[in-house]
This record gives sequence, structure tokens and C-alpha cells, in this order.
Amino acid sequence: MNDKPENNTEALLNFELDEETLYSVSQTFKALSDPTRLRILNLLSSGEHSVNEISRELSLMQSTVSHQLRFLKNLRLVKFRRQGSNLYYSCDDMHVIDLLKQAIEHVNHN
Repeated sequence: MNDKPENNTEALLNFELDEETLYSVSQTFKALSDPTRLRILNLLSSGEHSVNEISRELSLMQSTVSHQLRFLKNLRLVKFRRQGSNLYYSCDDMHVIDLLKQAIEHVNHN
């Protein structure tokens, strides 16, 4: 009998998780559980945007956008660059965007 996992996904699911990894994964899912953060990540998946652009595109207050971007940045899900007095945000981890896309496909699956 062969106990070897058939693919990498199965191997990951059978891997024992340490506390730090469990916490980090739960924080990522927490980030993805908020509709406003999902909207921001979805917009950023199309490219880089300033805080003002995000605010305008999503009809959100700038303070709300800044707060959510800070949360996402602390989890290393978004990154920024400064140009003059403007901050431009983009996705920092395409794995999370792939996860978001898969979740959307799952919800829209008939």
C-alpha cells in the first residue's frame, strides 16, 4: 500500500500546521471575509490605484479606504509606492488574488 500523497494539494492538507501558520492563514481569511476589503482587492487585481482613485471607483470615503488598505498592508496582501504626495497601491501577493478568483468562481458555479 502506498501512503504517498497523490498531489501537492493533498500533501498540503495533510501537513501539520504550527500555531504561527494557523494564525497567519486565519488572518488572511479574515481579510477576505470583509466585503469592503474584497472590493478593494478586486479593483487592485486590475492594476495599481491611488487611494483617491480607489475611493472614487468604489464610492467609499477616503478614511475607510485608508483604514482597509492599512489592514491589508499589514498582512502583506497589498503594497504601495509613493509618488510625490500620493500613495499608489497594488497587490502584493497574487496567491491571494487567485484564492479570491477561485472563491468568486465557486460562488458563481451553477
